[in-house]
Amino acid sequence: MKTSTDQKRNGIQWTLWKQMDDLDFADDLALLSHTQQQMQEKTSIVADNSASLGLHINRGKSNILDKQGGTDADVKTCIGKARAAFHQLKNIWGSRQFNITTKIRVFNTIVKPILLYGAETWRTTATTMKKIQVFINTCLRKILKIRWPERISNEELWQRTKQQPVKDDILQRRWRWIGHTLRKPAPNITRQALTWNPQGKRKRGRPRNTWRRDLDADVKQMGKTWGQLERLAQNRDAWRELVSGLCPRRGHRQR
Repeated sequence: MKTSTDQKRNGIQWTLWKQMDDLDFADDLALLSHTQQQMQEKTSIVADNSASLGLHINRGKSNILDKQGGTDADVKTCIGKARAAFHQLKNIWGSRQFNITTKIRVFNTIVKPILLYGAETWRTTATTMKKIQVFINTCLRKILKIRWPERISNEELWQRTKQQPVKDDILQRRWRWIGHTLRKPAPNITRQALTWNPQGKRKRGRPRNTWRRDLDADVKQMGKTWGQLERLAQNRDAWRELVSGLCPRRGHRQR
């Protein structure tokens, strides 16, 4: 990678003095560029240099993440995988040997983590949240054997299964992850990314919702500054209390 990116021409501006060309992991590489042409040039250089060492890029395992983000595709994939997992456990859902409490515990332990994998970094929109919530509600109704024409409200469904709205689950997951990130050393790239200000100009019109705007809205609702949150995150118990208090309890939720 050092040979492939030594010209420092096609990366992104990370700080005033530093350009970032790639992120390297144990067995993965993430190349960073502003345009498709730059990305193609960089990929070709990496492919050629790798081939000279007997290494080859696996096209089937390669992905492109653009400025639109990947939330919609991630959510669609996670719902599909969670649906398959739920279907594989149909013998448990229909069994009379397990009570509802046990079935919900299985759902929370196996299906829900698959559904919300990576949700900490999803940008949340009303459409996205509705898709996820509809899937969860459908699963819960099947577990409770609620069939047409029987009806119950979502609030009653959540109370009977000890669930909270998925938007609250994602909110708490996001801030648990942020707390973990804020406890990393200041030079850590993941921590720096939280406050990184990317280059570029926004197009005219209403701005698209982004993960960063979700974050800003959360901070505003908390009534705290970013500096206060950075200090609070160093105390794990205090941060845990903050995260648990982000969402109202089911018994006090407005109907």
